[in-house]
Amino acid sequence: MHRRTSVLRRVLLSAAAVALASGCTSQAVGAAGTSTPAGATAAPSAGAPSSASSASPSADGKPSDGTSPSASASPSAKALMAKGTENEQVRELQARLRQLDHFHRSPTAFYGQLTAEAVSAFQKKQGLPATGSVDEATWQKLLGMTRTPTQNELKPQTTNELDTPDERCMTGRVLCISKESRTLAWMIDGKVIAAMDVRFGSVNTPTREGTFKVDRKEVQWKSTLYHSDMPYSMFFSGGQAVHYSADFAARGYNGASHGCVNVRDKQRLAEVFEQVKVGDKVVVHW
Repeated sequence: MHRRTSVLRRVLLSAAAVALASGCTSQAVGAAGTSTPAGATAAPSAGAPSSASSASPSADGKPSDGTSPSASASPSAKALMAKGTENEQVRELQARLRQLDHFHRSPTAFYGQLTAEAVSAFQKKQGLPATGSVDEATWQKLLGMTRTPTQNELKPQTTNELDTPDERCMTGRVLCISKESRTLAWMIDGKVIAAMDVRFGSVNTPTREGTFKVDRKEVQWKSTLYHSDMPYSMFFSGGQAVHYSADFAARGYNGASHGCVNVRDKQRLAEVFEQVKVGDKVVVHW
């Protein structure tokens, strides 16, 4: 019995020596049921960052620092306004471009082809990429070169741009009428009080040019020749008068008068009619 015990002891001691020599340790059972050496580092999960991943080579063979190449690249300029945009900022844009003589229409608040061309011209002149769209750089440059538009600049009284007043319009009370710009400006001592679009007679019945005076006013009048209504008539040369025209309001420049100066803004004409006096000057010029 003693001998058997001694033999068993020697066998156990030999096995222990072999285990220590081979580095064996006790093992723990992992969550998935697989055994993991107690002293080993567990593999990272799929959702955890790996320290080795930051040192992995990129496509060009250089070690990656974990930052995407696009993160440091400057993005393309974002357009604040472009074709199709319609808002009050576009109206301000157009008014500011008009101050610099790049836009030659009344602001509409709609960004169309004419606005795009005006923006491109401004960008080209300022050494900016001529995209025709307004990005932050273009907008800031425009703000720095212009002043805040007035209400009249944002929503002017005429669709057509007012012409430079004739010298005869610069003194006194004058209905200054330009055939060039197709506008009427009611002026007092060189200052424009009100303005409106107008149209004139055809080739066969032209509106006379020159300096005249208002010789009579009629709130309601019907033409004795053409039997058409002529509200707010201010006669200045025989039967020729400044008056409201429903046809002008409806058809615009597709028609013509029989020699009178037609106005299509009835409300504004009514206001001017109240201010104009018999004897005030009328100048019709190119």
